[in-house]
Amino acid sequence: MTNESGQFRRGPAGGRRTFSPRPKICQFCTEKDTKINYKDIELLRRYVMEDGKIRPRRQTGTCAKHQRELASAIKRARVIALLPFVASFDD
Repeated sequence: MTNESGQFRRGPAGGRRTFSPRPKICQFCTEKDTKINYKDIELLRRYVMEDGKIRPRRQTGTCAKHQRELASAIKRARVIALLPFVASFDD
């Protein structure tokens, strides 16, 4: 868009758009019936990356209490071989 003098209009901060992140709400706090269990592999897989790392709170949006519970459940599932420690590489 141009103004009368033919110059382009700039937004705030020199043309950069401001970014407002959406508020992250803990899934386990909002849904009280969802329990963290080391035997629930489908739930735990959502919180593990492809290379086997546990996703951080800033990615998942869980609160500190439930992130600790998730981490211990994932570690427990790894020890009894329900989840792999690392991802397998396909040759």
